[in-house]
Amino acid sequence: MIDYRSADLFCLFVMLLTPGLHTQGQSGSQPRSAAPESSAPRQASVATEPIVLETPTGKLFGALELPKSSAPLPVALIIAGSGPTDRNGNSPLIQGANNSLKYLAEGLAAQGIASVRYDKRGIAESAKSAASESDLRFETYIDDAVLWGKQLRTDKRFSSVIVIGHSEGSLIGMVAAQKMNADAFISIAGAGRPAPQALIDQLKGKLPADLQTKSEMITKSLSEGKTVEDVPPALGPLFRHSVQPYLISYFKYDPAKEIAKLSIPILIAQGTTDIQVPAQDANLLAQAKSSAKLLMIEGMNHVLKEVPAEQEKQIKSYTDPALPVAPKLIEGISGFIKVIKK
Repeated sequence: MIDYRSADLFCLFVMLLTPGLHTQGQSGSQPRSAAPESSAPRQASVATEPIVLETPTGKLFGALELPKSSAPLPVALIIAGSGPTDRNGNSPLIQGANNSLKYLAEGLAAQGIASVRYDKRGIAESAKSAASESDLRFETYIDDAVLWGKQLRTDKRFSSVIVIGHSEGSLIGMVAAQKMNADAFISIAGAGRPAPQALIDQLKGKLPADLQTKSEMITKSLSEGKTVEDVPPALGPLFRHSVQPYLISYFKYDPAKEIAKLSIPILIAQGTTDIQVPAQDANLLAQAKSSAKLLMIEGMNHVLKEVPAEQEKQIKSYTDPALPVAPKLIEGISGFIKVIKK
């Protein structure tokens, strides 16, 4: 049996999960308890407000970080990565919180930039809006992001709408940005390769030969839009029957092709000690869109913390809320947003 919680495969396991996996075999999904508050003193000039998106199939819940201002502010729509990752960047699959997206939002607010981060469909407070796993599609998350963007666009408190996508949220965000006419797009730790190729690359050398061959066969079939009945139990967490329709919908998108379609300002941010998404992916995105600005942050990992490329320290950072988000990420994003023409 493959240990998907080992240091290398755990990251892959989380990346490929979809909301719904953590409810598999359970009677229902309960929202996570509130994440630990930041240890930094709260600025009186920033308010955190609940925000709700009404959709035809249920409500989605989020948090609005709103700096005090007499004039309209830019607002960033922050889209979380894969699996049951909540609005704050935390996952019930991991015992502990890193609060990466929460700290990102707070850091931007301190720079006068509003933001909305939300629990995706089926996650945390938005759990009741989930469809069954077999009915879930990648486009579901794209459509939800578009609805959030349109809601923010009509809010007179905001001067512009910027989409920020982290990890899998990068691909969701770059497609959604096209549909909502966003003013800018920011990718953080986003893949530059199509998911099938990234999956094959990450599994190489980590599986027994027979499972490696089988995983490549399954990936190829799903890439061609065909489901697979014969899935070895060891590969079930990745390729179980109920998640295959989602993977088929996800595998259709090539990040390099999607980012090339955008005609708005683009920032591609990537850390050099990211153990989930290598720096080469950021370079692939930058090559696909020559007008994009590439921001490589030395020592930043996948959960946006400054952590050495040491396995033990990397794993601990995923559950350590005491670690702040890399300051250069906040500086880079806020500087990028402030020069966008309104």
